[in-house]
Amino acid sequence: MAKIADETLLIHAGKEKSVAATKTYTGQMLHFYMLASALTDEKIGYEKIPSFCAEALQLRTTVESMVERYAFMENCVVVGRGLNYGNAYELALKLMETCYVVAERFSSADFFHGPLAIVERRFPVIMFAPSGVTKKSNMDLLKRLNQLHADSLSITNDSEIASLSSRHIAMPKEIDEFLSPIPFIIPAQLFAALLAKTKGLDADAPRSLSKVTKTI
Repeated sequence: MAKIADETLLIHAGKEKSVAATKTYTGQMLHFYMLASALTDEKIGYEKIPSFCAEALQLRTTVESMVERYAFMENCVVVGRGLNYGNAYELALKLMETCYVVAERFSSADFFHGPLAIVERRFPVIMFAPSGVTKKSNMDLLKRLNQLHADSLSITNDSEIASLSSRHIAMPKEIDEFLSPIPFIIPAQLFAALLAKTKGLDADAPRSLSKVTKTI
């Protein structure tokens, strides 16, 4: 593809060894921040993202202690809104690829319009919920999920959202919502990898998949 494109943006992150690609996702997102920075005179602060990611990687022990509860999970919903909408798709894909969990993905707004009907007692809903402009809709959804006695897991840096969630993964409070997608996806990717291990599955060798696919 690079040979036939007029312009290329190479990630320079080394070879992607995982079938369920992880650093290609975060690397490509960082390109968008760099591109946006190049196109504007305003500072967008993307230089902070690597340190936020380093902090996120330290959450492995926290995530590892949490996945045992989800060892028998077969279905779930992943929610993200605004800049974290793409993260909902990314985590859902990882859960399907590595854990064989049927994972649907929605924005918190869309989830209220019909799909909420699938939620019953202890149904797992995983939410990307940074502090910021999407907070209100995420809070509204969490309150409704509590009424339905669902199992909500939030990746958040907001204390109010954390208190409404059944359980949460606490992210640094200084992460602005604008910069949240990349550091917030890291504990989610760890969650998928560690859940696969808990289920006795090899996250590096998903069934029916190979690293190279041919499009005809």
